[in-house]
Amino acid sequence: MSYKRAKRTMSLAWTGASGAPYGLKLLFCLLQADFQVFLMISKAARVVLATECDLKINSQADKAKSQLLHHLSMKYGVEPELIKGELCVLGQDEWFSPPASGSAAPKQMVICPCSTGTLAAVATGMSNHLLERAADVVLKERGQLILVPRETPFNAIHLEHMLSLSKLGATVMPAAPGFYHDPKSIEDLVNFMVARILDHLGVEHKLTERWGYDQRGSDLE
Repeated sequence: MSYKRAKRTMSLAWTGASGAPYGLKLLFCLLQADFQVFLMISKAARVVLATECDLKINSQADKAKSQLLHHLSMKYGVEPELIKGELCVLGQDEWFSPPASGSAAPKQMVICPCSTGTLAAVATGMSNHLLERAADVVLKERGQLILVPRETPFNAIHLEHMLSLSKLGATVMPAAPGFYHDPKSIEDLVNFMVARILDHLGVEHKLTERWGYDQRGSDLE
């Protein structure tokens, strides 16, 4: 398969941790920001998507793409043709895709949600399949890698892997939404985390109020 080079590219990976709604909302926001998104989905992530979002993703890339665009269209009330950007769904063995090489890979990558198994593989440079290799490429090219683990409690092994990745320049952002913005729904909590991810990526959004720019703080005086 050939890939058309785009001005704004992003690698996005979904793994087997709980938190599929975070990944779906992040994908939608990146596409609406007109990114070309290279999406990698682990086998365990497909199970989580089916469990948490009632979304069974086909193993074939073209069918998975259609399913995801339809799901995003229905969930966020946007006609499929009005979803911006470009979605490229990649299989775990697509070694000739852009994320596999430092000469073509996007400079930014997010693993959301990130399982502790994936955390370990990236921290130790395993690169057994495309998802892990893509993260390794971003690290070696001194790009921006964000990992969003969802586990509790963390054991010493998890924490050591997070520390190792942080020392390598990656950003570890546990899926821990705040409550100071007075969330009214699960979607508000999802938006909180996705907003923080987008902030770190430098992507503009209007998902949440900015601290200090609304009037809630006046109630605390």
